[in-house]
This record gives sequence, C-alpha cells and structure tokens, in this order.
Amino acid sequence: MIPLKTKLEIKVIKEGGRRLAEVMRESLAEVKPGRALFQINQKIEELILKKGGQPSFKMVPNYHWASCLNVNQGVVHGIPGDYRLKENDFLSLDIGLFFKGFHTDMSRTIKVSTGKNKGQSDEFLKVGERALKKAIEAARVGHHVGHLSQAMEKEIRKAGFSPIEVLTGHGVGKKLHEAPPIPCLLWGSIKSTPKLEAGMVLAIEVIYVQGSPEVVLSSDNWTIETADGQLAGLFEETIAVQAGKPLILTALN
Repeated sequence: MIPLKTKLEIKVIKEGGRRLAEVMRESLAEVKPGRALFQINQKIEELILKKGGQPSFKMVPNYHWASCLNVNQGVVHGIPGDYRLKENDFLSLDIGLFFKGFHTDMSRTIKVSTGKNKGQSDEFLKVGERALKKAIEAARVGHHVGHLSQAMEKEIRKAGFSPIEVLTGHGVGKKLHEAPPIPCLLWGSIKSTPKLEAGMVLAIEVIYVQGSPEVVLSSDNWTIETADGQLAGLFEETIAVQAGKPLILTALN
C-alpha cells in the first residue's frame, strides 16, 4: 500500500475504523442460538449504511453479501445463508466498511451461547486474541512484516494449534486488499519481508485452526473450510503504523 501522508487521510480512515468497530459491537449482540446467518448479515448491512458507510465486501466481484460469516470449521469467506446457529457453535464475523474513499476490515470469533455462559470465551479463542495483540505490538516503524508473522505463529503453535498457511492478512486503504500480504507464520528470514513505514495501514489477521492447516473450498465456491472438520478461528484489526506504538483503528473498547 501507499502510506498515508496527510492528516486528512489519517482522520478519514480513523473515523471509518471507529464506525466499523461500532458495527461489529452491535453485530455481535445479534449472535444468538436460532438466529440465521442471513439475518445477521442483513443487520450488518443495515448498520453499515446507517453509519454512513458502504459494505466493502459487496465491492468484491461476484460477492453479494455485506459480511463473511463462518461457522465452526469455516475459516474465511463464509456465505451468510440459511444455517441457524446452535448453542456452542463457533461463529466468525468478518466485516469491511468503505467510508469516504477508504476501507477498514475486522474480524472476531465468538462462541454462541445463552444465559450465564453468554459472551464467555474459551482457551482456543483466547489464543487468537493473544496472537493478534502480540502481532499488533510488533507493528512498529523499522520492523518487518516478518515480526508480525513470527509473533502470531509463536502464540498459536505454543498452544498446540496451527496457523493457516495459504491465507494472509493484508494492507488496506483505497482498496480492500493491498500489499503487503501478512502471513500468520514466518516464511524465510524476517529481513526478507517488507519493512514497515509510518503511515502504512494494515489489516492484521490471525487465521488459525485446532488441527491440520490444510483447507478445502466448499461446494458454494466461496467458503474455505478446514479439511479435517476441526474448529477455525479468525481475529483481525485494522491498524496504522506510526511513530511509537501502532494505532488500532477498529478497537472495540
């Protein structure tokens, strides 16, 4: 991506990220047993439009939904269809928002539950949260993409899980998917990966699974699933690299 240089560009994408975080927060409240995926997607699109944005994902050729919703073994690109959520399902919500010329992108995975267990995480999900936090902390001027990849891989593997090898995070800005790719594991040396500059905006994406990292394309030709049927997790923030610690543009809190 081309690093953002002007205060106006930074202000606009920061505001877009704030609005996307609001969409995610309100969308998570819609996740309940019995709720159909298409109903959640409909609510997500309503929220995006209400907040003055456009659904980034509907700008992807031949993709007609405002979100990607992945259940249990679904890794990414899940189509929000007729499936109705069940107690103890795992649901990943992946949402992008286009605002005044710039995209932001974020994801969360949660366990579907009611009553006293509502909103409760488990160790599998906590690993993804920690991996994302570590990767964001590594997003410093002068570091390399490989520092982020290494941080994610370390957290995922030490918990006994597997980073996905064929999918990555990415730069984000005027286009939804821009350079550089940000793998969830380190390939080669850190210094061989792109160097981070002030003004770069990155969608750091932790994509990981309980079992084998092998994935397959489902019959809908969009949803990518684990080949062994085990659980997948997805955690993503859009951040801006700047002097000092990075700025999380899509922070929920």
